[in-house]
Amino acid sequence: MATYTDPLIIRKLLDSSHTLAVVGLSSRRHRAGYYVPAYLQKMGYRIIPVNPSLDNALGEKAYAKLTEIPEPVDLVLVFRRSEAVPAIVEQAIEINAKAIWMQVGIANQQAAERAREAGLDVVMDACMMVEHRKRG
Repeated sequence: MATYTDPLIIRKLLDSSHTLAVVGLSSRRHRAGYYVPAYLQKMGYRIIPVNPSLDNALGEKAYAKLTEIPEPVDLVLVFRRSEAVPAIVEQAIEINAKAIWMQVGIANQQAAERAREAGLDVVMDACMMVEHRKRG
């Protein structure tokens, strides 16, 4: 079984990703789906919310699906249940995202393998905010 927390891939993604589509971005400030993207936005990443229940979040227009985003996306950050990940991976492939990152507690081995086969970098079961803070 492949590992999906490779420190070299994590560093590469933190350094090279600029536009992040956040699937499952929450409007509830106490949830990781809100405060993690808010932190990343403060650190200079462009955040595009993806949540069919929101019109906008963090000062940005929200989209119902990845395929509705009208601009290139570097990385898809996932805050959805593990069983929802395969469909998200398919949309990420369709929009030519370069990577998919599943937050802590989110893991789907088959979806991760599908993403890798399509040429995407994959991080699974790791917090992007924590990893960003670690790098100093």
